[in-house]
Amino acid sequence: MKNHIYSLLCTGLLIIGVIFPSKAIQISPKQDLKSKILIQKNLSDTALMTLVQRQTFRYFWNFSHPVSRMARERSNPAYGYGDEVVTTGGTGFGVMATIVAVERNWITRDSAAIHLLKMVRFLAKADAYHGVFPHWLNGATGKTIPFGRKDDGADLVETSYLFQGLLCARQYFNKDNRVELELRERINNMWNEIEWNWFTKGGEEVLYWHWSPNNGWAMNFPIHGYNECLITYILAASGERYPVNSTVYHNGWAKSDFFKNGKTFYGFKLPLGFDFGGPLFFSHYSFLGLDPTKLTDRYADYWEQNKNHTLINHAYCVDNPRKFKGYGENCWGLTASDNFEGYSAHAPNNDLGVITPSAALSAFPYTPEYSMKALKHFYFDLGDKIWGKYGFTDAFSETNNWYANNYLAIDEGPIIVMIENYRTGLLWKLFMSCPEIQKGLQKLDFQSSRIKK
Repeated sequence: MKNHIYSLLCTGLLIIGVIFPSKAIQISPKQDLKSKILIQKNLSDTALMTLVQRQTFRYFWNFSHPVSRMARERSNPAYGYGDEVVTTGGTGFGVMATIVAVERNWITRDSAAIHLLKMVRFLAKADAYHGVFPHWLNGATGKTIPFGRKDDGADLVETSYLFQGLLCARQYFNKDNRVELELRERINNMWNEIEWNWFTKGGEEVLYWHWSPNNGWAMNFPIHGYNECLITYILAASGERYPVNSTVYHNGWAKSDFFKNGKTFYGFKLPLGFDFGGPLFFSHYSFLGLDPTKLTDRYADYWEQNKNHTLINHAYCVDNPRKFKGYGENCWGLTASDNFEGYSAHAPNNDLGVITPSAALSAFPYTPEYSMKALKHFYFDLGDKIWGKYGFTDAFSETNNWYANNYLAIDEGPIIVMIENYRTGLLWKLFMSCPEIQKGLQKLDFQSSRIKK
C-alpha cells in the first residue's frame, strides 16, 4: 500500500510517465540542445559554481516563452502539445533564479523587473480557478493545457511553487519606481485572490491538490505528508483573505501512514517520510524559499530531516546495491527526472540506474562537500556528454549508455536557487522576510531564528 501511495505522491511528476509514453519525450536531431560547449579547465570551486548557475539561468532567460516570459515545461516539444507549454511551478523557480541573476550582475535590475512585470501581467489574465493556476498553461494565450484527462483545472501545489517565487520577487523589487511598484501590486493582488480554504472541499481538515470546473473534485487527491508539499500548507496558513486554520495542517498534512518515520538508514535517522526518504526533490522544492535552518515544529527539525535525507541518498549510491555503472562517491543523486524509458521518481526504492544532476547539486546547502565532488565529476569528467547550452541536461544512465539531450524547468531551477542559498542564503532571507509567512509559520507552531517575535 505504501509503495502505491508513494507512487501517487510523486507530484504529478510521476504521473507524466504514466499518462504519456516514453516515445513522446524523445528529442528530434534538429533540436540537439546538448551542442558541444568547451569545458573549461582549472576552475576554482567558486568559479565552477558561478559558471553552472549562470549557464543554467539561460534556460529561464533566453528560453522563456516570448509572450508570457514564463518558463517552458521542457526544452523538447513533448506530449503532442508543441512549444507553447509553460509550467506554473517551474516558472516560480525561474522567478527566484532571476533574482539570483540580478544579484550576480548577469542581468540588470531594470531588465529583470520589466521581464517579471510582463509575466505577472500575463498571469493576471490567464486561466485561474478560485485564484489557483493550472499545472500547465499555453504560453501564448494563457489558456489551460490539461495535465491529464481530469486534471484540467487548478493545481494547488504548482501554484504554491509559483508564489514561493513571486513573494520573493515582491520582497526583492522594493524600489518606488513605476515598474517595481506595479510588479509588487500585481503580485499582491494575485496572492490575495488565492482561495486556499476552497481547497478543503467544503471544510474538510485537509487540502486537496486539484479542482476542475469540468470535473470538480474528481481527481480526489488529498495532500498528506511527508513529501514535497510542505510549502503548500505554509502558504495556505499564511493567506490573508482566504487562509486555512492550523487544524488543516495538523489533521491533514501530518496525519498519514507515511508521515512519521524515525528509523535509521545507513546510520542516519530519518524523522519523517518514506523509508530511505524518497526522491531528493522532497528536500528541495519546498525549501527554495522556506529556510530549513533551525526550522522546527512539533514533528521534526527540518534541517535534520533534509540533511539526513540527502546523506541517505548519497550513502545508497555509494553502496550501490544493484551495481549500476558509474555510481559512487562522486556520482550520486536520485530524484524525479526523465530516463531511458520515460519519466520516474527515482529513489533508493525506485532505482533504475539513473543519476539526475539536480539531485546532488540542489543539495549543496545540506552536503556541500559531497555536492562539490558530484559537480566536479559531472562537469570535468562527464561534461562532453551532459553539459550544454542550459547547463547540465536532465539525467543520465551509464549502465544504459543513455544521456538526456533535454532540460526540464523543475530540475534546472533548484540548481540555481539552492546553490545560491548555500552561498548567500539570498532566497531564504527574502521569503522568510514576508510578514504573511512569519504569521503563517507562527500559526502552525513553527520555530525559527528568522521568525520575529
